[in-house]
Amino acid sequence: MRSSPLKTLLTTLLGWIVAFALFFPIFWMVLTSFKTELGAISTPPEVFFRPVITAYQEVQARSNYLHFALNSILISVGGTLVAMLLSIPAAYAMAFHPSHRTRSTLLWMLSTKMLPPVGVLVPIYLLFRTSHLLDSRIGLIGIYALMNLPIVVWMLFTFFREMPKDILEAGRMDGATTWNEVVHLLMPLTLPGMASTALLSLILCWNEAFWSLNLTSSSAAPLTTFIASFSSPEGLFFAKLSAASTLAVAPILVFGWISQRQLVRGLTFGAVK
Repeated sequence: MRSSPLKTLLTTLLGWIVAFALFFPIFWMVLTSFKTELGAISTPPEVFFRPVITAYQEVQARSNYLHFALNSILISVGGTLVAMLLSIPAAYAMAFHPSHRTRSTLLWMLSTKMLPPVGVLVPIYLLFRTSHLLDSRIGLIGIYALMNLPIVVWMLFTFFREMPKDILEAGRMDGATTWNEVVHLLMPLTLPGMASTALLSLILCWNEAFWSLNLTSSSAAPLTTFIASFSSPEGLFFAKLSAASTLAVAPILVFGWISQRQLVRGLTFGAVK
């Protein structure tokens, strides 16, 4: 049954309104980054103005953007790789060799995401200090991987359950070991789901601010710390803060735009038979 032209028009209009509402804060941030500090706080807000790059020049002069960007890349990619390496065997075991505790284990893992991070800040900080992991990339990679582990396991578990067990059984009959099953059968057939899981984990790692602000200071500080450094007790400098935020979110926005098709394809993996 075909939709009426009016219904299609209303649905399209609603979609554009929602998209504009979601994109407007980013648009306003970029716009503010090209204003002077006086123009950024003017009332009413300036919509038409002469753009300047003063804020970007001051941000670059004050901080080494490439240092923070490199930390973000290494920590986000490292945290995602560790999370995937731990989650693939865990999801495989629960999807194809379930026990009576599988469901409760999955629920327990998911429940850890409901815990406020500040509730475990003190013990985590003391562990990091004792282990000499404060302000280190390895420390942040570990905490980011553990932070995303429940979501990654849940997503991979869901994708693996969509995999026909007959294919794995046929592989076992041909003499395939567990390693061969996972590497040569399971991973290639569930590649869209695994790719979307890794992309989501990468985005979550890139945007994480709480742990980076509390566990780093300079050497391993990612771009979230770079943004926070432009907030001072003397006040907020909106133009420079917007410029720093634009520089921080630009790489992940471009990456998300390029990989959006793969992300959507993976998230809908197995939805249509």
